Order: sequence, then structure tokens, then C-alpha cells
Amino acid sequence: MAAGIGILRFPDVLTRLHAGTKPQVLGLASVLVAVLVASPSWANLTTAVIVMTFQLLTQPVTAHMLGRAAYRSDHVRRDLLIRDDLAADIDEFDVRGR
Repeated sequence: MAAGIGILRFPDVLTRLHAGTKPQVLGLASVLVAVLVASPSWANLTTAVIVMTFQLLTQPVTAHMLGRAAYRSDHVRRDLLIRDDLAADIDEFDVRGR
């Protein structure tokens, strides 16, 4: 519910990504804990640790790539950015012509 409210309420792609990724990780962790409580075994614990580790490793990368794609396609409200490091990097890249 928190993700849905955040996605509807927040003004731009970057803040919506934040609202969508945090509750997803918390929800998955809650489900994995419930599975372990309902059926405690070493096999379930190992699987839960592997699944949660994979989720914690891939979720930030996915959000980063989506945010970067949104930034490059001008779907980000740049007036809301406090500091825009990516613009300087893109300008430097364009100047060098690589």
C-alpha cells in the first residue's frame, strides 16, 4: 500500500522509484520470514538467504538503471534536483567526444 500511495503521490520518476523499491524489499523479507516460521528447516533458511541476497543485490541496480534511463530521456524534473552530478558527467563526455 505504501508503494502504491508513493507512486501516485510523488512528482517525478526518481522519487517514485524510491517509493516502489523500498516496500518491495520489505515485503519480500516479511514473506520469507513467514515461510521460515511456518516451515523451519535448513533448506528453507538457505533458500531464503539466497533469495534475499539476490534481491538486495539486484534491486538497487535495477532502480539505478531505470533512473538513469529516465534522466537521459528527460522524464526527470530537474528543478527538483538538489545536485545534478550526472549532467556534469554527460557534458564532460560530450566535450571529449567519446
